[in-house]
Amino acid sequence: MKHERRKAGARPLALTLGEPAGIGPDVTLAAWLRRDELKLPSFYVLGDAGFLEKRARALGLKVPLAEIDADKAGAAFSAALPVVATGQRATAEPGKPDASSAQAAIASIRRAVADVRAGDAGAVVTNPIAKSVLYQAGFAHPGHTEFLAELAAASGKAPQPVMMLWSPMLAVVPVTIHVSLREAIAQLSTELIVTTARIVAASLKQSFGLARPRLALSGLNPHAGEDGSLGSEDQAIVLPAVEILRREGIDARGPLPADTMFHEAARKTYDCAVCMYHDQALIPIKTLAFDDGVNVTLGLPFIRTSPDHGTAFDIAGTGRANPASLIAALRLAERMAAAQAS
Repeated sequence: MKHERRKAGARPLALTLGEPAGIGPDVTLAAWLRRDELKLPSFYVLGDAGFLEKRARALGLKVPLAEIDADKAGAAFSAALPVVATGQRATAEPGKPDASSAQAAIASIRRAVADVRAGDAGAVVTNPIAKSVLYQAGFAHPGHTEFLAELAAASGKAPQPVMMLWSPMLAVVPVTIHVSLREAIAQLSTELIVTTARIVAASLKQSFGLARPRLALSGLNPHAGEDGSLGSEDQAIVLPAVEILRREGIDARGPLPADTMFHEAARKTYDCAVCMYHDQALIPIKTLAFDDGVNVTLGLPFIRTSPDHGTAFDIAGTGRANPASLIAALRLAERMAAAQAS
């Protein structure tokens, strides 16, 4: 059976290479092999075809590659994995980043954003990067999210990126992201919560097709502060944010005790949990949906999704990497692109 793209005229997805020494290449090859079985949307990889061919041989996978221009990728997808060259070679062995790793990963991200902004791709899907490898090469950003915001700013005002972790069971957004807990508390403000929640509500309408998104805002402290006896931040910072959002017509509740927000019955009462710091949001979703969670960056002028896992150097090149999260990221990107186009 030949692969049939779900939406006539849909643009393929631009998939970055990620850290070459990690499992990004492995799950990319595995996902393409399941394209017909799972009716996956068309995608192409931005990277080094010779490197991907070598990894496929090491994994014992028969994956034909087609080095091709982005505008031809959709037509090629059924017969071969399309690869769009970035001009940066990758030479790393599985589990062993080398001097080529950082530039190969960065060039792939830059080209993916350029392609989607030019209309050649419908969305950006990013494979995992190794931040420590990028930092050693002078990378100045905490991670993907902040780098994508800078690339988006090249054509205008810098957006505020918002990180969502999504799965069919739960969607979460941390208000503060990759900072220490001490710094997260220092950064937290009513304005930041309101701005984040506005972006979440707008994105749920535009990209997820929800007419009236329901947001549940966690408290910062245990038991949401217990009326101030366990900390004043929930009454002084979080509650005013909820009140502002409700006056604006956004269906928001909180501050809610975080320890009772994530059981099955509670999850049915909201569409997204907006949490005050990184682990408060990510621990529940990674417990419930470790294999098929998706990282989504909201607030950008283009769609970006990513697998919700890291580079997994210890299993790279072994054939043990699970492509489920990448497959979920590709499907969600397709869904979001279709919602925006409708």
